[in-house]
Amino acid sequence: MALSVMLEQLVWPLAMVFAVLGGGVYLWAVLDGLAARSFGLPQAQSVWLTPLSRGTWLLIQQANSTEAPDLWAWRLAPALYLALAAVGLALVPWSQGWVATDLATSLVLWGSLEALATVVIFLQGWSANSHFALVGAYRYVALGLSYILISMFVLIGVALPAESLALTRIVASQQDVWNLVRQPLGLPLFLMVGLALTFRGPFNLADPRDLAGGTSVEVSGPPRLVWELARSAMLVAFSGIAATVFLGGWLGPWLPGPLWVMLKMLAILALLAWLGRWFAVMTPSRCLSLMWLILLPLAFVDLVWAGVVALL
Repeated sequence: MALSVMLEQLVWPLAMVFAVLGGGVYLWAVLDGLAARSFGLPQAQSVWLTPLSRGTWLLIQQANSTEAPDLWAWRLAPALYLALAAVGLALVPWSQGWVATDLATSLVLWGSLEALATVVIFLQGWSANSHFALVGAYRYVALGLSYILISMFVLIGVALPAESLALTRIVASQQDVWNLVRQPLGLPLFLMVGLALTFRGPFNLADPRDLAGGTSVEVSGPPRLVWELARSAMLVAFSGIAATVFLGGWLGPWLPGPLWVMLKMLAILALLAWLGRWFAVMTPSRCLSLMWLILLPLAFVDLVWAGVVALL
């Protein structure tokens, strides 16, 4: 492979993935701080400095341990969650020919990443050999199937107009009308999946305060830093997929395609930060009812609607 081709098709897209992942994690922390301030929650210092100071503090803090943990699995789980986020962001097309991993089944791979995230989050809680961490892990697994089903119905809906599971084809199918307009239920439902996948806001049932921190209650120091980075990185990857399948990806006037993708991702992250602070945390029973009795039927309606529109 010629050097120029390798740079264009492999090196630059991968560099873009890691740059967006790093910058996106920092911007997410800033947006979350701004959202908290807008709801009157006190901030100890500038929202621009808080992510840096917290990251430095966790980095120099001593890593905690429990009695007889599965240490390899415990230390590996945060890194695996971060790796899943990086793979997810690698699927996002920045322009027609600029994507790190352009597969004919990109949408299926993203769905498998959501399922694997359930395994990794359970591993994080189970391997600590701690009561609260294990309860948090089981909570996530109990609810995870409903998240995955909602996501699957919504994503099949966006694949129907494109007649393809490739994200580049799905973006191209939105040349005239974005899926946000074509399928109005899709994006709101998918945003709920994003909050649930990273257990934030109303769906923070894996690491909640009533479990003293749940799956991460015993985690401190650098492993805690990696876990928090991984949760934020997964949200950044999720915003990239949401911008691609609902907001037309790189499509837009005047600006270059990659810049449009980043602006749309930023809008999704800001909306998620605000929603995460606006909704109160639910009890597991109410969350279960919401998922299975309201959101899952709505996702099925969205899929039927997408099928009817595709046939017309």
